[in-house]
Amino acid sequence: MKSVFLACGMWAAATVVWAQYAPAGDRIKTSWGENIDVNQVWNEYPRPIMERGEWANLNGLWSYAIEPKSAAMPRQYEGEILVPFAVESSLSGVGKQLGKEEALWYKRDFTVPSKWRGRHVLLHFGAVDWQADVWVNDVKVGMHKGGYTPFTFDITPALKKSGSNTLVVRVYDSTDAGYQPRGKQVNNPEGIWYTPVSGIWQTVWLEPVADMHIENLRILPDIDRNVLSVGVETSADAASVVAEVIVLDGGKEVASGRSVNGQAVEVAMPEDVKLWSPDSPYLYDLQVNILRDGKVVDRVSSYAAMRKYSMKRDDKGIMRFQLNNRDIFHFGPLDQGWWPDGLYTAPSYEAMIYDVKKTKDWGFNMIRKHVKVEPALWYTYCDRIGMIVWQDMPSGEKCCEWQNRSYFKGSEFERSAESEANYRREWKEIIDYLYSYPCISTWVPFNEAWGQFKTVEITEWTQQYDPSRLVNSASGGNFFMCGDILDLHHYPGPSMYLYDTHRANVLGEYGGIGFPMEGHLWTPDRNWGYIQFKSSKEVTDQYVKYGEELLDLIERGFTGAVYTQTTDVEVEVNGIMTYDRKVVKMDEDRIREINSRICHSLDK
Repeated sequence: MKSVFLACGMWAAATVVWAQYAPAGDRIKTSWGENIDVNQVWNEYPRPIMERGEWANLNGLWSYAIEPKSAAMPRQYEGEILVPFAVESSLSGVGKQLGKEEALWYKRDFTVPSKWRGRHVLLHFGAVDWQADVWVNDVKVGMHKGGYTPFTFDITPALKKSGSNTLVVRVYDSTDAGYQPRGKQVNNPEGIWYTPVSGIWQTVWLEPVADMHIENLRILPDIDRNVLSVGVETSADAASVVAEVIVLDGGKEVASGRSVNGQAVEVAMPEDVKLWSPDSPYLYDLQVNILRDGKVVDRVSSYAAMRKYSMKRDDKGIMRFQLNNRDIFHFGPLDQGWWPDGLYTAPSYEAMIYDVKKTKDWGFNMIRKHVKVEPALWYTYCDRIGMIVWQDMPSGEKCCEWQNRSYFKGSEFERSAESEANYRREWKEIIDYLYSYPCISTWVPFNEAWGQFKTVEITEWTQQYDPSRLVNSASGGNFFMCGDILDLHHYPGPSMYLYDTHRANVLGEYGGIGFPMEGHLWTPDRNWGYIQFKSSKEVTDQYVKYGEELLDLIERGFTGAVYTQTTDVEVEVNGIMTYDRKVVKMDEDRIREINSRICHSLDK
């Protein structure tokens, strides 16, 4: 389905004259950032896994103000900020860091298309870091805590019958001064810790819906039974409607199913079903309807893949990952998803998918999304291109002091009740948000003991909540006898210093081969890598050497590996590409050849 994009909203007469927009600061930028158009910012439909035909994009220039966190709604604003870029980023046009005693305010006016009258209007935020309070026409419509997941408010009662409406958003974000999950963000960036990200950093948009409408889909394939299950969550009593799912192959209906009383729709798939894999990423289109008295009251377009993630012992007794009941080696880069000009937000959709395209072109079949969650469009692109994803929970709190203890049953972080409850809520929201994306194979609740707590309990909850995927409970150490995976980190070269006969063994991080390239550095006089070389040939030679060593370790028991990393990030210079994405630092043909050998090392 093609979306109808509506250019919604006009600025009210301003009391001050803003300076013309320009990116802030003088650091390196991507080519997409250098050519950004404030009138064409992230115009792609933001949620293709549940798509309707009409929507209105609210990205663009908003008013902003930074005030003491205890202050009331400001009467005046300081200037303009480009949404959806964090206030600290260059592309926001502001480039200011938000203090822990401050709040960031946004304001803009918008109009609702007249053709939407009689329907409910939903206000969607892709992600806001961290706490967002929202008003429409001075009526508070909602609050959300959590920097990585979308949220929605029905703003219909707060809208004016005609004319312009005013939207105000207040954001509070203490970054590492608080307990919230924040990944690599710190208030004083250095080394492997990066610039904070505060405020709106994904698309803001409006959508008209019927009174009774679809709120969420939970899509679960079962290739062993050849059944596709689709949970259809609605805005009101599901007993009053029929849920219908129609499966399309090349535009032709090939299967369908219905349910009532809120039961998941179970669709028997065709006997010649097409399975999804990195080499053949086939997606079926879905049309999902809810019907009352035989009439369709809401409809969304979606998609699904028939695929299965599991593990099984091979003929040598080694536990191997399987995809669709066949052995597969997962191999990909550590992908942090940071940008020199947009920080958490890529300058454009084209920029964002460029990283995934290059990763695929280099011969990888997997990406480890490291302590960050991406916009929905990123996961849809991975689905379409055939890229397996390991999804980390963004870390928070501080590291445990486990390094000098046993690798097994090390120390765990003592969280407050508030911190623990927040972690559990945000982790559940992330899983709910990403549940239906075929690309995600593995959940990673903890990385390197960063804020790690109640490991066994969190791991078992994750396994029970989503038994269709694997759980990598503790990537990089501080291991407990739980989960599906033993995940070692070792820099710079591959090493297998522990082995678990009951779980899959992976090398969750290795590499970090540094190569600082003049003219492409975040901080020209300061850079860092685990080891450093001075030429593309030297870096490529070392990468291939590590690849050959990894092939030997696959024979001995590894079933997955993660190379650090896709791009340079701030002062880290160990990326395959520079931070501005302008240079690939290795010989692409040579890394493609070794990567392909690794990915297909378990093929039979």
